[in-house]
Amino acid sequence: MDKEISKSEQNKGNFKKAISILLGLILLSVAYYFMRNSLKKTGKLSDFHIVKVEEGNIRSTLSAAGLVVASSERVINAPVSTEIQEVYLSTGASVQKGDLILSLDQEFTGIEYERLADELSLRRNNIDKLKLQYDKDLRDIDYQDQIKALQLSELKAQLADQERLLAIGGATAEEFEAAKLQLEIAEIEKKVLENELQFKRAVNNTDKNNLQLEYDIQQKRLDQLGRKLHEMKVKSPIPGVITWINEDIGKTVAEGEPLVRIANLNRFEIEATTSDRNSKELQIGLPVEIRINKEKMKGQISRILPEIVNNTVKFYVTLEDDNHSSLRPNLRTEIYVVSGEKENVIRAKRGAALKGPKTQYIYKINGNIATKVRITKGLISSDYFEITEGLNPGDRIIISETDDFEHMDQFEITNNKK
Repeated sequence: MDKEISKSEQNKGNFKKAISILLGLILLSVAYYFMRNSLKKTGKLSDFHIVKVEEGNIRSTLSAAGLVVASSERVINAPVSTEIQEVYLSTGASVQKGDLILSLDQEFTGIEYERLADELSLRRNNIDKLKLQYDKDLRDIDYQDQIKALQLSELKAQLADQERLLAIGGATAEEFEAAKLQLEIAEIEKKVLENELQFKRAVNNTDKNNLQLEYDIQQKRLDQLGRKLHEMKVKSPIPGVITWINEDIGKTVAEGEPLVRIANLNRFEIEATTSDRNSKELQIGLPVEIRINKEKMKGQISRILPEIVNNTVKFYVTLEDDNHSSLRPNLRTEIYVVSGEKENVIRAKRGAALKGPKTQYIYKINGNIATKVRITKGLISSDYFEITEGLNPGDRIIISETDDFEHMDQFEITNNKK
């Protein structure tokens, strides 16, 4: 029959197990510590980039990718809806003002021009005919007015005769009144003619002006079509380089559709993109440093596009020297936007050891020993980073990659030169 194990014996067994587990963990920790420090204890001086911490000025910068583009570009659009007939030059070709680039089918436009020209000639004839008719109507009314004036003179003479006869008893009062009434009617009729003549003169001038205006409008339409017909031979309006051309011969293009883009390579600007996280810090007028190979150029933000595309924001940089010999279309550049500036700070040159967080560990050199120290960073420029805590001027630090030593608090550097 099995004997029941007492509680005290069970507790002793559990305590022994706990002690065994704890000792095992301690041994593992000690082994890991010694193994970690035995993985790599030394490093060669030539493997590291060591710099001295110093005092100086620093500019905080935002990095961006840049592309050199022509600051002025002319786009030639199709003057009418037509087809591409011939293409004489291709993308990348240099052109002078007036050089023929491509030609468009002008058959339909030529027919339309001739039709408008015929309509304009017909309208000119009709205008001349109407002007003659207006002048005739005015002369007719003027003649009627002159006739009525003569009739008035005759009626006045007759009234005077009736008045003399009435005085000597040779005419009755009724005859005198009748002659007087005829004169008054004639005077009113003359006033009507004079009013009609004045009205016709004013109306005729307005009608003539309207006819001339209609003619001028159609003449402008004809002139405009004539210019478009001339533009069917597409020529360069400026000297420059063709950056894009529609080479699809036979393709129908709509009026206003781009045909050619020509860049003036005497002036350039930078088209830059950066993360939308930097959008709040971007401002028009901020100074910018541009790096093309080993060349450094200065500029400033001239405009910022409002939309964000694929988590990036686009802006343009005007260059102080926009005709520099290093500038080429579509050349990629490094852009650094200066967003802040401090004087007399503790700083060090940037390197691969510089990580993202504001607080990080970095290796400080003491003799031939590199010791891990905790630092706090401030402003960061394209060349330097500010150190607000952890280091002093004169300290020597490693700014190159140290991933192989990240598990070590310190290590020895061989062949170290003080």
